[in-house]
Amino acid sequence: MKIINSIAPMQSFAEALRLQGKKISFVPTMGYFHEGHLDLMREARKMADCLVVSIYVNPTQFGPKEDLSKYPRDFDRDSKMAQDVGVDVIFYPPNEEMYPENYQTYVNVEKVTQNLCGLSRPGHFRGVTTICNKLFNIVKPHVAVFGKKDYQQFITIKRMVTDMNLDLEIIGLPTVREADGLAMSSRNVYLKENERVSALNLVKSLKLAQKLYDSGERKSSRILSEVTGLIKSAPYTEIDYVKICDATTLMDIDEIATQAVIALAVKVGTTRLIDNHVFGDPLNT
Repeated sequence: MKIINSIAPMQSFAEALRLQGKKISFVPTMGYFHEGHLDLMREARKMADCLVVSIYVNPTQFGPKEDLSKYPRDFDRDSKMAQDVGVDVIFYPPNEEMYPENYQTYVNVEKVTQNLCGLSRPGHFRGVTTICNKLFNIVKPHVAVFGKKDYQQFITIKRMVTDMNLDLEIIGLPTVREADGLAMSSRNVYLKENERVSALNLVKSLKLAQKLYDSGERKSSRILSEVTGLIKSAPYTEIDYVKICDATTLMDIDEIATQAVIALAVKVGTTRLIDNHVFGDPLNT
């Protein structure tokens, strides 16, 4: 496994592979891997001749009240885990290369970023789309693989790739969950034992929403009332949002008539967790 720490060598390496007719798959990450990351890598490994994983904690997607310095990091641990699942290249660039002095260009995807996390984390998706666009230009992949746990991010990246005519396929994989059903996240390590019990109400609420949908309920307000009540019944929980949206536009809907997603963000203790479920899809817990 190669570790490339600079932009120009990564671009040269990728271009050489392309000239040889090799296919490149790519998994962008901020590191501190868990089984969800590894699952993306295993699937991406099957799709191409060369699998590239980036590890970069992107400062432009953190808000002023979000502590970038506290984001968990362990490169040695990550590199061993990546090697074990067959990663060919880790791209691990420094901030001064990704955002050099006088940097001033950003990518802004509009409508699909305005709801959900876009409301409570202004500027977050501008940072996400900018760094992904930069990484796509550096790694030059044919296919990039994302998890659907952050459904809004997945839809936003797909929108950007379509709108910018990028020669790249975006693949979304289902949320990977821990044995108790909690969606895997690097932030789960911050949960205290009693908070984790409360955090399980997130996936329970998604199951409840699907159960109501299966029984014929289509009114968003009725589903959201039940779901919100279940989440609030657990201690240490503070709801940021619970919404039912069109699965493509991510705009709120009053009634489920086409494919829809229920998305939620809840602070459990001091840890902000997100989860979602597309109605009708299997809920893999």
